[in-house]
Amino acid sequence: MSTHDLYVHGPGAAEWEVPASGAARFSWDYDDGRDRLLALYQKGKDKQWDGQLRIDWDLEVDPKDPLGTPDEAMSLYGTSYWDKMNDSERADLRQHYASWQFSQFLHGEQGAMVCAARIVESVPDLDAKFYSATQTMDEARHAEIYGRFLHEKIGMVYPINDNLQSLLGDTLRDSRWDMPYLGMQVLIEGLALAAFGMIRDTTNKPLPKQILAYVMQDEARHVAFGRMALRDYYKQLTDAELREREDFVIEGCYLMRDRLKGVEVLENFGVPKEEAEAFSEQSDFLKLFRQLLFSRIVPCVRDIGLWGERLQRAYVDMGVFEMGNQNLDLLMAQDEEIAEKLDAERFAAEEAERTTEVADAIAEGEREEAEADSGR
Repeated sequence: MSTHDLYVHGPGAAEWEVPASGAARFSWDYDDGRDRLLALYQKGKDKQWDGQLRIDWDLEVDPKDPLGTPDEAMSLYGTSYWDKMNDSERADLRQHYASWQFSQFLHGEQGAMVCAARIVESVPDLDAKFYSATQTMDEARHAEIYGRFLHEKIGMVYPINDNLQSLLGDTLRDSRWDMPYLGMQVLIEGLALAAFGMIRDTTNKPLPKQILAYVMQDEARHVAFGRMALRDYYKQLTDAELREREDFVIEGCYLMRDRLKGVEVLENFGVPKEEAEAFSEQSDFLKLFRQLLFSRIVPCVRDIGLWGERLQRAYVDMGVFEMGNQNLDLLMAQDEEIAEKLDAERFAAEEAERTTEVADAIAEGEREEAEADSGR
């Protein structure tokens, strides 16, 4: 079935063209480069995996409750709209919310793939080009996986959110080579990582938990790459150049915060836009969700050297300033461990299943042999 058949409403033009700007840079220096980046490049090569094989696509998913979302997590919960809904309508709402969330993940991953390819083209250092090439493949795999989940398990797709598209466009139109790093690696990827983590840690459904854990294992490397490259480069910039980057971060963070309301979902259920926005702002669960989503962005922004007064005031206004004290390295290490633990548990279960099958086959053979002997 075509993706266009699954969209809740048309995404507009079949393609979105963003005019390219900036230079394609070649490096004739083929020396080893920076040890940290080359180590990350080696890890990127070692950790490649096949989404068709590593993920257990045979796991069943209820499209009407793909994530096991509790009532309290729905922004309509406790409103007159919720009270008027029957069980079937509430199940439809869960399907739409899950579709909307994973659709934005899908569109974001395609954006990450394009940005990673842009970094390969524009970054001046060969070691960074090498790593970005592995990330481009990672992002292609993520887009493939989210697309398959939406097609086969949820059966519904939402168009890209306006605010996400706006930030992607701003990132790609900028001619400065560091902006795809800042817009994608720090802002969009950082927010996505936190969203992935919250769903991964709260869902009781095995398939989405697998998908999110394995994607996050890759994304931990990508954020580390952005931190390394930008931290080194931003030490060389003037105060005026740093302020320009901080202004971009401020605008991008407000766009990312505002894209998390899911207003377009509620509008599909007859809720006027103004009311939908108010319900989202008033939801205690979504307030916490929005705040925690900046747990990966704020410490990263601080780490790369963007921590001017205006930026700090913006984070105070968003209620996320304290997130700057998060231990980003610890969070990334936990992401790796969770994926490895899932692998170990799955392989142990598969090995136990194979052992049982062999034992059953041996026992069946012994029974047949005993029956044959008794009949002689």
